Amino acid sequence: MPPKADINKAGWEQSEFPVLCETCLGDNPFIRMSKQEFGRSCGTCARPFTVFRWNPGSGMRFKTTVICQTCAKIKNVCQTCLLDLEYGLPTQVRDTALGFVNEAPTSDINREYYAQNMEGKLDGNKSGLDTSKAQSAGKEMLKQLARTDPYYKRNRPKICSFFVKGECTRGSECPYRHEKPVDNDLSHQNIPDRYHGRSDPVARKILGAHAESQGLKPPEDQSITSLFLTSLSPDSTELSIRTQVLKSLPTVQPTELKSVVHVTKSRCAFINFKERDTCEGAAAAWANGLEIDGVRVAVKWGRSRASKPPAPVTSSIAVAS
Repeated sequence: MPPKADINKAGWEQSEFPVLCETCLGDNPFIRMSKQEFGRSCGTCARPFTVFRWNPGSGMRFKTTVICQTCAKIKNVCQTCLLDLEYGLPTQVRDTALGFVNEAPTSDINREYYAQNMEGKLDGNKSGLDTSKAQSAGKEMLKQLARTDPYYKRNRPKICSFFVKGECTRGSECPYRHEKPVDNDLSHQNIPDRYHGRSDPVARKILGAHAESQGLKPPEDQSITSLFLTSLSPDSTELSIRTQVLKSLPTVQPTELKSVVHVTKSRCAFINFKERDTCEGAAAAWANGLEIDGVRVAVKWGRSRASKPPAPVTSSIAVAS
């Protein structure tokens, strides 16, 4: 009985070739790739899918697909490294720059149903990502951050666990790397967070470095939770500013925005947030500017209020008569 004829396998995915980026595919033009139908469950939607395994080149480790093609097409990412196929960046960086909201459900009940519905909407190699309505400032930011050349160093073998323990006896014949592992935030990643673009340490590092290069380094004063917008359009209002701010930050809830102070005469505005983390995320997203009412406005960090000087102490001296 064909797999699709089995009602229990109706939602399972079959494919002939994986969706991969140039880095994961490797520099070897002649690749021997193994294929196993329904070899594992997808790392995001949990549906069984066709697993591919191959060696990208000499001295590299074997690589395999970890998510199904439908999930890869929905977010336009590689099935193995989960990086964007166009820019070579983490999904959190791309979605932050373009102001995309993650519509894919994360609960066990809905994610498989969502993937099956999206599979019917995706035609062939068509991506489910529409960038036509994204702001030009966000696209410019992605062009600056884009990785145009393949980074084959990412395909290196994993670190030898026996070497870390001081027990490896294979020496130069060991197929794994003899290095000490680095324990930091970048070494603690998981597939769902990388795919959905949330709490990704690699993305935070990239966005933070870019914001700093654009003059938006977070001030040391942690009490500063406001951003300063200049060169606003004469037609801008407090409502239009608030609307565009929330639209460009789809992960920020309206309740996380403390206030919007619009100074009409000076054509500037203060965007005040309740939390410092939210403010830093907005600064990273607006590193190349923010478009409001057809005008790209400049963004700067707010300043702390100067502490008032202490009042002079006056003492009265009683003079005895």
